[in-house]
Amino acid sequence: MSDRARVWEIGSAVSLGVLLSIAHAGAAEWGTPLGASYEGLEGKPRAVSPASAELGPDERATISVFERATKSVVFIANTAIQRDFWSLDIMEVPQGSGSGFIWSKQGYIVTNFHVIYGASSIKVTLADRSEHQAKLVGADPDHDLAVLQIQASDRVLEPLAIGASHDLRVGQKVLAIGNPFGLDHTLTTGVVSALGRTIKSMSQRTIEGVIQTDAAINPGNSGGPLLDSAGRLIGVNTQIVSPSGAYAGIGFAVPVDMVNRIVPELIKHGKLIRPGLGVSLVPDTMARRWGINGVIIGKVGRGGSADRAGLRGVRETVTGRIELGDVIVGVEGKPVETMDDLMDAMEKYKVGDRVKVDVMRGNKRQTVDVTLQAVN
Repeated sequence: MSDRARVWEIGSAVSLGVLLSIAHAGAAEWGTPLGASYEGLEGKPRAVSPASAELGPDERATISVFERATKSVVFIANTAIQRDFWSLDIMEVPQGSGSGFIWSKQGYIVTNFHVIYGASSIKVTLADRSEHQAKLVGADPDHDLAVLQIQASDRVLEPLAIGASHDLRVGQKVLAIGNPFGLDHTLTTGVVSALGRTIKSMSQRTIEGVIQTDAAINPGNSGGPLLDSAGRLIGVNTQIVSPSGAYAGIGFAVPVDMVNRIVPELIKHGKLIRPGLGVSLVPDTMARRWGINGVIIGKVGRGGSADRAGLRGVRETVTGRIELGDVIVGVEGKPVETMDDLMDAMEKYKVGDRVKVDVMRGNKRQTVDVTLQAVN
């Protein structure tokens, strides 16, 4: 054997011996089937550091509100009937989901209209995981609100406490609870970012007086409650502003003062009974085409409030020419330029209220007192 070969053989033997020693030591250290164990510090759980202090008062208050409120928050699943394109079989398919909350011991549930829109079947899951079929009691697309009802024991129905929204202040703490992405009850917190915002509903009507918050409102939170720090309902979470469709720090909630006025109407009548003038209106597009700034009264209902107040609608002359009547330009001093403006102005009143309506009659501005009537 050459000297080089002998050196390689000796070196290999030494290397192999070293490797075997290392492997054996490693096996003992890492708990191999040899049964050896290592009792060093790295082989034991870290010691738990003692708490420096108990939960703060704000944390305890938030936890308490969440634990109370989750008993009232429900998950809503919306399914629709569709026909299979190939087999023509009728089947139910998931269409969407959202949140809601218990309004009363009679099983009434409040949510957003867009959560249940187009549903053929609605299932409500309570906090105790029980599932119930719900029926639609009433809906108001213009304010994105709907009322459902389930049949359940009043022992599992915990209505939320109702607060107020007219005295909210920017900066006060709020909590949003819902079921984002189909998850179990989730809490997000934030503050009132702004008040008096306006948003568009599914019907393209303006909702005024909306609460803006930075509490995260994600898909599935819609219809859930926005609460104050005492756990009282102050709004119904309804929309977010986000280019990506996810949370971007701007969420909106329908104020509870509006909800508390509309929900009883939906329960009683199945729809919102609105106050109005008792007139039909000419579409805004035609008014703009004619160069008119205001709302044109098209027809005055015979015997209605407007008729009794002497308001005039469009009429056709004997020569076939269309002659304008009154153009509404204000209600109680608030300017009115569009039909949406007029409907928003009516929101502040109820049937039977007497309001001053400003109209342009020819080239003269006049004020007419009108007693509001119920309109659809």
